[in-house]
Amino acid sequence: MNMDKALAVCLEAVHDAGILTLGYFGRALEARVKDDASPVTEADVRAEELIRSRLERAFPDHGIQGEEHGLSNEGAGPRWYIDPIDGTKSFMRGVPLYANLLALEVDGQVVVGAANFPALGEVVYATRGGGAFLNGRPVRVRDTADLSQAMVAFTDAASFAKAGLEVGWRRLMDATYHRPGWSDAYGHACVATGRVEVMVDPLLSAHD
Repeated sequence: MNMDKALAVCLEAVHDAGILTLGYFGRALEARVKDDASPVTEADVRAEELIRSRLERAFPDHGIQGEEHGLSNEGAGPRWYIDPIDGTKSFMRGVPLYANLLALEVDGQVVVGAANFPALGEVVYATRGGGAFLNGRPVRVRDTADLSQAMVAFTDAASFAKAGLEVGWRRLMDATYHRPGWSDAYGHACVATGRVEVMVDPLLSAHD
């Protein structure tokens, strides 16, 4: 596996998907509701198609699992995971925390990944063993040792009760310093870049 090529293709794909989605951002958008009750817009579909085309051209022997178009090349070893717009509900409301997500899994381990936040001008990316970066600057998690000093991000407060985790959720809220609701991929990126200590999300899919 050529990790430099994989990272370069990954970053180019999410960058261009970001430009595409910004063309829809802040506009009135129609959405259809999928079987899991989540919305999907034309921007989601077109962004995934763009990313898929880049991956298929660069790595024709790789598998691709996308949120909107499912799995292709199922028997392949390396597999890419696409979430063309993570945070579609926020995206549709003009909230700038949405992301274009792309990652490569090899032998059951994620080896390359990027989260592009086009409305914020931020991209967080990493390679396995190579460190994590925010817009090219090395980043790391915080070294906070005391939970009472920790900031916690989350997506949907009601999701914990739905998952049967309300008691644990309440304990965590009581034990921590501050609980901003920086949702979806942005909360996870804030952990990776050392801006908050904890992101909790009880319901995730592989593309997330």
